[in-house]
Amino acid sequence: MNKTRILIPISITAAAVVGAVAGWWFAGTAPGSEAGGSGARGEREILYWAAPMDPNYRRDEPGKSPMGMDLIPVYADEAGTPGSDEPSLRINPVVLNNIGVKTAPVQRGTLYRNIKTVGFITPDENRLEHIHVRAEGWIEELATDTEGDRVEAGELLFRIYSPALVSAQHEYLQALRSSQAALMRATATRLRALGMQDNQIEALKRRGAARELFDVRSPIDGHVMELNVRQGMFVQPGATIMSLVDLSTVWVDVDVFENQIDWVAPGQVARMKLPFAPEREWVGEVDYVYPTIRAESRTARIRLVFDNPDLTLKPNMYANVAIDAAPRLGVVYVPSQAVIRTGGQERVILALGEGRFRPAEVRTGLESEGRVEILEGLAAGEKIVISSQFLIDSEASMEASLLRMINEGAGPGSTPEGHEMQHDTHEDAPSSADGMEGMDDADHDMESMSSSGEPS
Repeated sequence: MNKTRILIPISITAAAVVGAVAGWWFAGTAPGSEAGGSGARGEREILYWAAPMDPNYRRDEPGKSPMGMDLIPVYADEAGTPGSDEPSLRINPVVLNNIGVKTAPVQRGTLYRNIKTVGFITPDENRLEHIHVRAEGWIEELATDTEGDRVEAGELLFRIYSPALVSAQHEYLQALRSSQAALMRATATRLRALGMQDNQIEALKRRGAARELFDVRSPIDGHVMELNVRQGMFVQPGATIMSLVDLSTVWVDVDVFENQIDWVAPGQVARMKLPFAPEREWVGEVDYVYPTIRAESRTARIRLVFDNPDLTLKPNMYANVAIDAAPRLGVVYVPSQAVIRTGGQERVILALGEGRFRPAEVRTGLESEGRVEILEGLAAGEKIVISSQFLIDSEASMEASLLRMINEGAGPGSTPEGHEMQHDTHEDAPSSADGMEGMDDADHDMESMSSSGEPS
């Protein structure tokens, strides 16, 4: 008898296995299908039973999971629609709740290159005033005698006795009595050169008498930052008597790395936190980018400006600063944790609704502050999974592999119809020679059965 006869039942068996597996996969799309595949009573078909906390733990019948929880059924109509234009994975709502799946919409907005650095608070030099005298003399009365004192504009700082100022006042009064306009202008100019203000000259004109002590008053509202004299001291022109500063606005000097300097420009938003108040954030802006690089550190100096209405920010405080540099407007972005990175591929899990999910390959760009730009693969408004996406991704990969095996006829123990079925090799499997002997014996037995009148 020809040896090809034995291949007939093997091919029939292979076709039956492929048909059974394919029927198990696609049975969920047939209306009225039930567990066991009959569909006579219109019941839902149960594909398998899975652990609530681990969808990869599957059994063919009810039971307990390794954690001691009851297995839950996974129905055919929850496993997506194989063969459709948009294949997806459907997951039981109980499983979604147990594994803590969370979704979020894909958004469109502005992303920044976030630069984090440290800096020190300094006074705003545009609001700094240094107090000098223009004629030598003696500090006879020091009204403000403590560094840090608060002063207001027009408030008395000190009184000075200066022989040159006293002489200039007498000259001006004599010019007034002489009614010589040129002399009056000349003597008034000398008083201004010695430090008298126009309102003080007017007061001298009304009073008609010189004063030995000359009042020096504060030009701004602020604080005494530096005090270099004491009462009774002799002072000369050019000496800094005291320094006043308005702290309602402060500067923050920070350094950024050389490769980041091109990202920064005046007007960009800067955010600052201080160690003693971590819960509070101050918002300012980049005021100036210095044009040089520090040779010793290869960093660039940036000046930030912050409002300080409550005077919480004080000079020389240490600060943590973040600069929102190089803004990218109108980009599509998602939370960084939503992106699954495996080798050279990046993907997210799309939430299609009604418990259906589908992996989507994406191409990412700028990443900043827990958000990542999506260059390709998503559109604003779509929903993605941001929690437990790795479990869904592994589930989707397994389902896709099974579908591919069925479509290609490469499933375990199955071959495409019309081909020989390949059996696994076991330790006790006969050798090829023994196999040929077995086939000869089978031919002989079948011929004997035919000659005895029994069905072959």
